[in-house]
Amino acid sequence: MSKTAESVWNNCLAFIEDNITSQAYKTWFEPIKAVKLTDNALSIQVPSKFFYEWLEEHYVKILKVALTKELGTNAKLVYIIRMENTYGNKQPFTEKIPSSNRSNMQSQEVDVPLKNKSPELKNPFVIPGIRNVKIESQLNPNYNFENFLEGESNRLARSAGLAVANKPGGTSFNPLLIFGGVGLGKTHLGHAIGVDIKDKYPEKTVLYISAEKFTQQYIESVKKNNRNDFIHFYQIIDVLIVDDIQLLSGKAGTQDVFFHIFNHLHQNGKQVILTSDKAPVDMIDIEQRLLSRFKWGLSAELNHPDYDTRVAIIKNKLYRDGVEMPDEIVEFLANNIKTNIRELEGAIISLIAHSSFNRKEITIDLARKIVDNYVKHTKREVSIDYIQKVVSDYFQMDVDTLQSKTRKRHIVQARQLAMFFAKKFTKASLASIGSQIGQRDHATVLHACKTVDNLSTTDKQFRKYVEDLNKKLTL
Repeated sequence: MSKTAESVWNNCLAFIEDNITSQAYKTWFEPIKAVKLTDNALSIQVPSKFFYEWLEEHYVKILKVALTKELGTNAKLVYIIRMENTYGNKQPFTEKIPSSNRSNMQSQEVDVPLKNKSPELKNPFVIPGIRNVKIESQLNPNYNFENFLEGESNRLARSAGLAVANKPGGTSFNPLLIFGGVGLGKTHLGHAIGVDIKDKYPEKTVLYISAEKFTQQYIESVKKNNRNDFIHFYQIIDVLIVDDIQLLSGKAGTQDVFFHIFNHLHQNGKQVILTSDKAPVDMIDIEQRLLSRFKWGLSAELNHPDYDTRVAIIKNKLYRDGVEMPDEIVEFLANNIKTNIRELEGAIISLIAHSSFNRKEITIDLARKIVDNYVKHTKREVSIDYIQKVVSDYFQMDVDTLQSKTRKRHIVQARQLAMFFAKKFTKASLASIGSQIGQRDHATVLHACKTVDNLSTTDKQFRKYVEDLNKKLTL
């Protein structure tokens, strides 16, 4: 019985499957198709140039053994790269690429579309070359755990980050989703985890990328017909850190490709770290299958730093910059800038700059002037505590009554209005809002917001409540 390309390749696959891990087999050999057999040359089809390079780099020896068993010592392997072609033209040409790894297996013939004569992986993080693909991590070493100070507001997220850094892919925190408002340290913590992993595991491939940049790369890969290269590149990452994942909202194509990349990494025990300005339950226009995966691991919230943490942040910043400042000024800054860490550090920098450029001593008066100017030009975020106080005062009740379990109609409506305005004026998650307003769950908050919207359109008196409170909270 004469041999066929399929029978030869199936025999090769049986040998290969017995000698490598099941996941490696599934990833790198199942997608390959046998195309033709001419004398002692077997042609196989692979989905991208990057795929071919990876096989050459990591599996050339086992391919040689398997093929030699089937076709003898003069066996030859031909890779046919079938890349997506927008116009559907099939105008192949043959490019011979010498293989430095084989002595008995001859040069490779790589069949590629004419319009893409050199279909090399186009990615800004890769130093081109078939051998030793290197990936720059894009991490900022200045964002580390040493200067990410622990406080009540970030303890869970920071502790989870340290656990992941100690054992990437080996904890139940996979993915680790860090979420919170603007300027609370999400990006800093994401970098810190990556930096720590690189220190502890230099051999691991770590990559930090913003969701916006990821989307741009995906769009570019579609334009250039190398979507497969894009996918295969991300599938070799050991630790993938994606910042502002909520920016995938409404981008169906990017969500689909990220879904497949995420699945591959997770199934292979690779670590995924995500940051977002909202919890998964609050994300809109993100596919449910993707949201469900975001919830597989741990979602850790970063809240506004408390007073003690703000003092520690200021002192740490001054120490790193080699600047001394009286305690009364440190306390003044911590008492007056509460919104986020970015604003706090910005005010410190402004204060130091004014003192240095104008050769003035740092005094409480100078600090007051800087804070007044700085805060005045900064959009201040209303706190949930403040919202509860304003609503309680408006309805002439205390905050404890507002938060109570009573089902009296006017108290329930006041509580629902507090939840509605907390969602409108803060970056807090629904779960966080519910927790702070009477220990309710996120579903209660969601129901409250819908109720307020409905009553505003059907009840004239209720609409006046909304308008009055809106004015009070925006003064």
